[in-house]
Amino acid sequence: MRPAPWILILGLAVAGCDQPAPPSDKDTSAPSLPQGDCGAEKLQGLVGQPASVVRQMTLPQSARVIRPGQAITADFRPDRLNVEIGKDGRIGRIGCY
Repeated sequence: MRPAPWILILGLAVAGCDQPAPPSDKDTSAPSLPQGDCGAEKLQGLVGQPASVVRQMTLPQSARVIRPGQAITADFRPDRLNVEIGKDGRIGRIGCY
């Protein structure tokens, strides 16, 4: 009888007895995006109103009024208020991004 196969079988049997590592206290889930408060929730009642309403408002300096087809940066800023104007000239969406 050759010793090599028995050593291999014995090694596999012993390896199967190994216990898994205990769960760690660290949170390994993917980090969530920061939640900012740009005030969009308070302005949701303006959706559907004419864009002229926005011109009468005092918006934060970082706010953007986005018109149809307008190029904007893709950076995510949860503290920035964005007001999207639809093709019909009305406020279509207000959000923090």
